[in-house]
Amino acid sequence: MTPGSVVLLHAPGAAAASWGDMPEMLRSYGMDVIAPDVPDGEGARYVARVSLIVSAAGPSVPLVLAAHGAAGPLVPAIALAQRAAHRPVGGYVFVDADLPRPPGAAHDHASLPGPPDWPEAPCGYLRTHADRAAFPDRDGTVREARLRGWAVVEHEPPAAAAQALSELITTL
Repeated sequence: MTPGSVVLLHAPGAAAASWGDMPEMLRSYGMDVIAPDVPDGEGARYVARVSLIVSAAGPSVPLVLAAHGAAGPLVPAIALAQRAAHRPVGGYVFVDADLPRPPGAAHDHASLPGPPDWPEAPCGYLRTHADRAAFPDRDGTVREARLRGWAVVEHEPPAAAAQALSELITTL
């Protein structure tokens, strides 16, 4: 797919700077990138702050929501807020992220209920080389993404993680 804007969602409790040079690299590939900075929000507060920042940025649609770490479980709620604001979501990418629970599943403290039709757009999972080295126990998350039928890419250097993310987005 060709996204309108890619929204990079950092983990709650972190900051947009945690993406490193990813926003600039994606822009160099011709993508419109929004990287909301919400360092002090969690749960519903994080979702609301992200939605305000995205709205103020005037994004092109369809959006691709790319979540990192603990932002993953919040993606369905963020998608619901974007859809309510008439900003369609064309795809979802999880970058070394926790996964949202399927609709109807029990939700823990880190996730919020999302729309019953989520995901209504294609999903993908990017596992970076750095994550594989630091968190070998995330193999179960990657397996779960595959079982859900999502495109899964395991980044290998020397290719840049931004290149792997850009290529994954185009396959959605």
